[in-house]
Amino acid sequence: MAAASSFAEPAAPPAEAAELRRLLRELVRGAQHRDRERVGAAGLTVSGGHALEVLAERGALSLTALSAELFVDRSTACRIVGLLEDHGLVLRAADPDDGRAIRVGLTPAGRALEARLRAEAVDHAALALAHLGPGERQDALASLRALVRAQTP
Repeated sequence: MAAASSFAEPAAPPAEAAELRRLLRELVRGAQHRDRERVGAAGLTVSGGHALEVLAERGALSLTALSAELFVDRSTACRIVGLLEDHGLVLRAADPDDGRAIRVGLTPAGRALEARLRAEAVDHAALALAHLGPGERQDALASLRALVRAQTP
């Protein structure tokens, strides 16, 4: 009787997978609702807030790269950038390495607003984590890191 040789981890039971999906959906929906309120109060759309965050993290990007980061098509990224530009939060400039490409970067006002929005989001996350004990916080963060790694192709 030969034992099956497999290095794959056993699959999670369907009930656990369904609960994980439901809990993640609730967590994401709550975060999206708070993001909408936060960026809306600043006169932005959620997509505009995400664009500011991406540009703060990655620096100036081409419209094509920004659209990929936002998971939108290039024309939608152009509209998002146009609205941010109207608010004085981003600038478009010719790419110094490719004269055909446009790069988008944050203005000082865009950097300041993004920093304020990020600080508010981090403060809210800190309030959520405060409901957990120190060991629970570390376990929750470790579990979320593992789930993110598991989702990465």
